[in-house]
Amino acid sequence: MGRGRIGVENLHQYKERVIDPISKSYCAAKWYNATIWLGHGQTTSCHHPPGHWIPLEELEDNPSAIHNTPHKKKMRKMMQEGERPSECEYCWKVEDMGKNNISDRVFKTEIFSDKDIQTTVDMPWDDNVNLKTLEISFDRACNFKCSYCGPAFSTAWVKDINDYGGYQNIQSDGRGHHQDTAPWAESVTKKQEDNPYIQAFHKWWESDLADCLEEIRITGGEPIMHKGTWKLFDWFRDNPDRGRDMRFAINSNLCPDTPKVLDRLVKESWHIPKLSIYTSMEATGVQGEYIRDGLDYDLWMSNIHRVLKEAKIDRLFMMMTINSLCLDSITEFMDEMLDLREEYGKRAPVMTLNILRFPSFQSAAILPEEIKSHYKKKIDKWIKSERPQAMLDEGEKESVIRLVDYLDIVKTPHKNTAETPKLYNDFKTFFAQYDIRRGKDFVSTFPGPLADWFTSLEAEVPSEKDILSKRIELVSVDRDGDPASMEAYDGGDDAHELVGDKRYGPVGGWDTEKDALGGVNVDE
Repeated sequence: MGRGRIGVENLHQYKERVIDPISKSYCAAKWYNATIWLGHGQTTSCHHPPGHWIPLEELEDNPSAIHNTPHKKKMRKMMQEGERPSECEYCWKVEDMGKNNISDRVFKTEIFSDKDIQTTVDMPWDDNVNLKTLEISFDRACNFKCSYCGPAFSTAWVKDINDYGGYQNIQSDGRGHHQDTAPWAESVTKKQEDNPYIQAFHKWWESDLADCLEEIRITGGEPIMHKGTWKLFDWFRDNPDRGRDMRFAINSNLCPDTPKVLDRLVKESWHIPKLSIYTSMEATGVQGEYIRDGLDYDLWMSNIHRVLKEAKIDRLFMMMTINSLCLDSITEFMDEMLDLREEYGKRAPVMTLNILRFPSFQSAAILPEEIKSHYKKKIDKWIKSERPQAMLDEGEKESVIRLVDYLDIVKTPHKNTAETPKLYNDFKTFFAQYDIRRGKDFVSTFPGPLADWFTSLEAEVPSEKDILSKRIELVSVDRDGDPASMEAYDGGDDAHELVGDKRYGPVGGWDTEKDALGGVNVDE
């Protein structure tokens, strides 16, 4: 049995041949893929659903429980039976835009063999399964504090909140994201070697995980700041007879605080049989630096060239987080990626476009229609032009076309998104405070439609004096329960979703009665 598409088979034909006969909601990632935050003990099956807590009591007898949780097993049962888990709203929203769109569950399934996929069909839903692809984070240490990120994933963000207090007057569903230091995301132990989740990972790794994984990917925070990442580099160097077919990948901003760290990455890359690097960007120059605070764009691009020239890597991937601000220079950025493709050929970055939904007020979906139309036309003109048509692969083209459709059709990022006035309030008050805290200027950075709209918005913003004098009190946000939902997908909020698949009724979204990042209760 093969893997992925056969011959000239396209993504739609693959879906019809492999996925649809299993069920209308099947995704192999629920069995074979995981993201695991070992520092504080959460996991999820891909980057779209919120993380859920790993039951600590199961780890001693079953280290694979860092992946095979009761929650995931319930989701597998639902997918075997053709029921849509609500936590997978991202894919349902894309698929039900009415244009035969390919969602991420197709991309996340086709990477596995037909034989492994059939195994998930035949096995009981509550069986344990060995992963094929794994993304892990050892802790949240990071030297960037990107606008849409937060303390849950960045110690630089933690410092921002400690220095200036929580962001004020955030009213929508993402307000807990920027109000405290996310203490729930702190490592459960001071020393990494004492962490029970990390201990379980190493126990599972040595017993059989290292011999069945097709890919392990280290995320963060910033992985090259974590000693756990370098420990895995050492493992590959010291175990030349194991993991030879495994792809080893890291997510990295490629902007370490000192050049020595990049030197080490280049040197250690030569001990890895199959190394891939995933880096992130979606806008050029000062706009990229605004969105990804801490970034030096020229240094980042210089490091891209160095990695492509000096490191031993199989592929470099460019993860683009599609937010409202990147739309202004996204086509220029993709042109720069095509420049790299002309210089380095197949070694140049492969682009993936991931549409941001959270925090809602930074989503492209909430922009005024005339601004979305402006950028939709710009991106549509670009993707239809000769150069991208000749140089992009099918998946990249599909992703750009999907973004054009998203800007045309989708009105809200997810179910229970706050009403528009609150989202506009939060856009204004957040970025006004962001400018003061970070020494930035929204209007001069995004001249044109975004700056004009930003200037027209009204919101209550703390004074520069109050922010910089650190007069804003640091609050603690109450958290209760698990952020992940175990419910079925139950109904939509966008007008276009009201004509969804008759089998499921109206198409809905991610239920954010609890904040997806850590179970923050959202009380009106």
